[in-house]
Amino acid sequence: MMRLQFITYFTWLDEELVTVPNFPAWVCDVCGKREYDERAVNWLTTLLSPNAGQTTLPNPPRRRVPPSRRGQNRPTSTE
Repeated sequence: MMRLQFITYFTWLDEELVTVPNFPAWVCDVCGKREYDERAVNWLTTLLSPNAGQTTLPNPPRRRVPPSRRGQNRPTSTE
């Protein structure tokens, strides 16, 4: 029978060993097989992603101004 336990999760991130204590996993009473909680693994993968913390929205397209109009709308100094 599988029971929820909190164990230490080990994984490699490039050349660094990452350990996560108190990680939820389902552990078999008979054979000891471990199945890590899928939701927790997805959460951890998101945290360890190189893009974590970066915006996922695409940059708005930039308007291109033709070279002949680039300086026309700038205010001029009166001093």
